[in-house]
Amino acid sequence: MGLWNKLSNEFIDIVEWLDDSPNVMVHRFERYQNEIKMGAKLTVREGQVAVMVNEGQLGKGQVADVFMPGMYELSTANMPILSTIKGWKYGFDSPFKAEVYFFKTTRFTNLKWGTAGPATMRDPEFGVVRVTAFGIYGLRIRDAKTVLLELVGTQADFTVQDIEENLRGKIGLRIKEVMPEIGVPVIDLESKVSVVGQRIQEKIAADFEQYGLELCEVQVQDIGLPEEVEKAIDQQGAMRAIGNMQQFAQYQGAQALRDAAQNPGMAGAMMGVGVGGMLNQSMGNLFQTNATQTQTAGAMPPPLPGSTPYFIAINGAQAGPFERSALQAQVANGSLTRDSLVWRQGMAAWAKASDQADLQDLFAAMPPPLPPQ
Repeated sequence: MGLWNKLSNEFIDIVEWLDDSPNVMVHRFERYQNEIKMGAKLTVREGQVAVMVNEGQLGKGQVADVFMPGMYELSTANMPILSTIKGWKYGFDSPFKAEVYFFKTTRFTNLKWGTAGPATMRDPEFGVVRVTAFGIYGLRIRDAKTVLLELVGTQADFTVQDIEENLRGKIGLRIKEVMPEIGVPVIDLESKVSVVGQRIQEKIAADFEQYGLELCEVQVQDIGLPEEVEKAIDQQGAMRAIGNMQQFAQYQGAQALRDAAQNPGMAGAMMGVGVGGMLNQSMGNLFQTNATQTQTAGAMPPPLPGSTPYFIAINGAQAGPFERSALQAQVANGSLTRDSLVWRQGMAAWAKASDQADLQDLFAAMPPPLPPQ
């Protein structure tokens, strides 16, 4: 079988790579004992580059001639570097030993990257924030000789999977290092992933050049933010609050006071642990701003106390709403008592009339319920 291979190759004088796999980046042309006849036809197709290496001695001094797309009849004239290495004289026509590597120069996409752990970013709004990210990138071969020496070595076929394994850790680490330098606030990372990807590409492109590669694009597919930051982003739906942290604190304080107003027991507990003082301080500027705006627009008196209409539960059915005067009439005819269930806008649930501070005076002339016998 070995003899047949040798004889077959004596008749074969075409050196080419019929590219049939989209994942192969570099292919070594196989020849019996790497012997190539002088005058053989070398075909380099569009999207390819061929590199000749002296007798498999891979090293900077042994990587010889580079052939761009075209058809060549191998001779000392178009192999000047290899001819110099071997010391050929003009007209040398004996078979010579050399390896030919074909490189695909088209773009390779959908290679995956991910940060090697969280990147620490300093943000003007949140301070120090730990962020993770992952996505895809695209590249192509720019300097075939450098790729051969730095990445391929003596592999017969060098694939996309090989380069992913080789570069994944390096890329993830470099992106982790440059994330704090991209100049995009943490709050905007998820909404500006295209900008983030472009700035990452600009900062790490030089790292690919040392391997003979050109970084064509970087896409960010996901940004991982701390849970507390994600909650803050969700809360700013009603107001672009993160742009002004004081305004954001006021917004949170207003929510807490609203909840406390709906639950008197909660308000008392909050004041008991000193939260009320904190809320008053955080809301002070907001109330002052609102007062200034009110004066500017024209002083308007507040609504009369107790003017909010109430619904009443009478014989298991909802009645109302009743204004102040109507509520007094309901007390007079016995339909509204201290134990009657009432509800007004802003209350979380129905409650006894006796628990509502603004209804207390309606029952001032009525005696309390008799004690149990």
